[in-house]
Amino acid sequence: DSGSNPTYYHYKTIKLWKISERDRRPEGYNLKEEDGTLRNPNSVTTLRVPILQPMDLMVEASPRRVFANAHTYHINSISINSDNETYLSADDLRINLWNLEITDRSFNIVDIKPGNMEELTEVITASEFHPYQCSTFVYSSSKGSIRLCDMRAAALCDRHCKLFEEQEDPSQRSFFSEIISSISDVKFSHSGRYMMTRDYLSVKIWDLNMEKHPVETFQVHEYLRSKLCSLYENDCIFDKFECCWNGNDGVVMTGSYNNFFRMFECGSRRDVTLEASRESSKPHMVLKPRKVCAGGKRKKDEITVDSLDFSKKILHTAWHPNDNVIAVATTNNLYIFQDKVN
Repeated sequence: DSGSNPTYYHYKTIKLWKISERDRRPEGYNLKEEDGTLRNPNSVTTLRVPILQPMDLMVEASPRRVFANAHTYHINSISINSDNETYLSADDLRINLWNLEITDRSFNIVDIKPGNMEELTEVITASEFHPYQCSTFVYSSSKGSIRLCDMRAAALCDRHCKLFEEQEDPSQRSFFSEIISSISDVKFSHSGRYMMTRDYLSVKIWDLNMEKHPVETFQVHEYLRSKLCSLYENDCIFDKFECCWNGNDGVVMTGSYNNFFRMFECGSRRDVTLEASRESSKPHMVLKPRKVCAGGKRKKDEITVDSLDFSKKILHTAWHPNDNVIAVATTNNLYIFQDKVN
């Protein structure tokens, strides 16, 4: 298979890459030798029909287009539209709409930059197109709100169609409330009926028809609530964790610290914590569920909150659209796991 994917580059520039796979190579050229050197045309007395020979699979990525000079701040999101002609890119204050064929200009669809930057109260943290409604997209903010916009309503989508926001319990209010409520990622379900948001401590599932509160909330690492002060001092509280759905929207996945990643089954209370590390992730090895001891007496296989390594974090996760194959990125390693095949 071959395809094209935009990707981040130098924080403010976008590159379109063509990704292709090759498992055969042509042999029997007429005008060049097998090592690539050109033959003298006068010495060619017979014509050969080139044939394709099997070879080891090669994956190649080649740059096709560069989209630049449209963002003042670092790009946090790229999302391809279901029309397969356009895509959006978002930074802290603006969201731009691009045509995949036009590299030198884009159309600004959201601009929250105030006239006076001292009046700035929130920034855009993530944005994504709806999976099949090509005029609809969402963007999240550092204040914990998600805005659903429709490009048919106005050229500049500064006014949202729907606002998804959960009111905070006043008894839980603290100095860190605003920081941990900032949304680091938003993802539509494949069905388009739901969306998932990730903040610092939790993953929330929203029904697009219900704006007041999420239908489900999963605590990713609630045991860190008592550690927010030290997490603030070492800047970990500003880490931006991503999240993803599995192929049938039944399970969600997101990362945590100590190279742990979490999976939650929608509609039930089932969840699991797994670890991506060289020691526990040898080929064909079954991953063992991990448990964190938040207080009281520690059991044999549990790890205490105080012994978690906050320098080891999984910020990026991805799930294959059809198969039970996942990818998780630790600080400097990429792990690919697949469901146990019986």
